[in-house]
Amino acid sequence: MSFVDRFDLTLPLIQAPMAGVSTPLLAASVSEAGALGSIGVGATDAVGARAMIEEVRGRTDRPFNVNLFVHARPKVDSVRETAWLQLLAPFFIEFEATPPPTLRTIYKSFADDPEMVATLIDLAPPVVSFHFGLPSPEVLSVLRSCGIYMLASATNLEEGRSIKAAGVDAIVAQGIEAGGHRGIFDPNAPDDELSMAVLTRLLVRDVGIPIVAAGGIMDGAGIAAALDLGAVAAQLGTAFVACPESAADAAYRAALTGPGAYHTTLTPLISGRPARALANRFTALAGLLVGQAPPDYPIAYDAGKALHAAAKTKGEHGFGAQWAGQGAPLSRAMPAAQLIQALRDELDGCKA
Repeated sequence: MSFVDRFDLTLPLIQAPMAGVSTPLLAASVSEAGALGSIGVGATDAVGARAMIEEVRGRTDRPFNVNLFVHARPKVDSVRETAWLQLLAPFFIEFEATPPPTLRTIYKSFADDPEMVATLIDLAPPVVSFHFGLPSPEVLSVLRSCGIYMLASATNLEEGRSIKAAGVDAIVAQGIEAGGHRGIFDPNAPDDELSMAVLTRLLVRDVGIPIVAAGGIMDGAGIAAALDLGAVAAQLGTAFVACPESAADAAYRAALTGPGAYHTTLTPLISGRPARALANRFTALAGLLVGQAPPDYPIAYDAGKALHAAAKTKGEHGFGAQWAGQGAPLSRAMPAAQLIQALRDELDGCKA
């Protein structure tokens, strides 16, 4: 059975589960419109994840995806963290705020979260996807026994082969163009920065399980191109940020139509892991903080969120985590169902 047939999709598309942006309402709206909606629960705990999954189920009886972060446990380094806060201190002062005295590990990895595992076993969402790595073979086995279809992100061929070897059902080929956090398993390893097209072709040729193409895809022509490359579906994230059902604030939405959309930047400064965002004041700090590595993810994100909160109180929104891919200038503000229909019409036009 094909990927599209398995989930009864009328459009071969997954809405990317951008944590903090994708809401249960957005996911349900996408699924109801004939694609695969997604929620990201990497930034919440098991209680929050349960509430989100149950809300999606209350809005639709169609399949949806639940995404989890499987990052390595961060190494606490008080010296490094204090140095990072000292470097950011002038920006806190600019907004008449004081940096936090210490930094916290604000998100727990799925690899270290037995409560989240128990929640997934109990609720058995139709699809579960992994970012930053893979859970243990034991966790994968129990999720598989629950009938859950599993996907995992890969940024290179080696990661793709690891995903297949682990028995995961499909791979999301995350090209360098993609917005949000880079799914690279080891953020300290060299990154080949493969494009969506090249990575998709490599994985299609060499891995032999379904491939979902992701990175810079914003319209039906992009979906058609991904399918021509051999992908079974495309994953779009930035395309849904401007939908009214997303959790993006007004400043984030406005930035999508501004000059920063034409100059997205891949930076670890905001969270501690490489992530692509709209060019703004935070991404511009790269030149000032050259040579100084941020604390591990997600410890660095505690500082980033605190700085953003301080800046917002003074009307400055340029320190937000405005995640977006290189296709950001192609963004369209419309309800999710309307966007799905536009994408479907565009894809059909490419086939004509």
